[in-house]
Amino acid sequence: MDKTIVMSKDAPAPIGPYSQAVKAGNTLYISGQIPFDQITGEMINENITEETHQVMKNIEAILSSAGMSFENIVKCSIFIKDMNQFSAINEAYGVYFKSNPPARETVEVARLPKDVNVEISCIAVDL
Repeated sequence: MDKTIVMSKDAPAPIGPYSQAVKAGNTLYISGQIPFDQITGEMINENITEETHQVMKNIEAILSSAGMSFENIVKCSIFIKDMNQFSAINEAYGVYFKSNPPARETVEVARLPKDVNVEISCIAVDL
């Protein structure tokens, strides 16, 4: 099986010993993305809706680098600091999955990298 590191200059560079994504065979594993705007160099943290959209833009950039789109995603994991923000996150997240959304779990956690409010990781399959 082939293992390829996938990187996008339009998504945040890793802040530790991990890759933005790894493609093994026809499966792409995208590391957790936070609401950092690689283009402006700023963390997007005005509100949870904008944070979620930035996370999804980062995921989209990585998918694009692998020749994929949101339609290829089969599983997402959402980590949030406050479950009271679930509906706003869910609404923003839902914009990216018009039909046949992926499997998913949402988990409230005590703390996330860079003290952000939301982090999302995904698994996509090249069909």
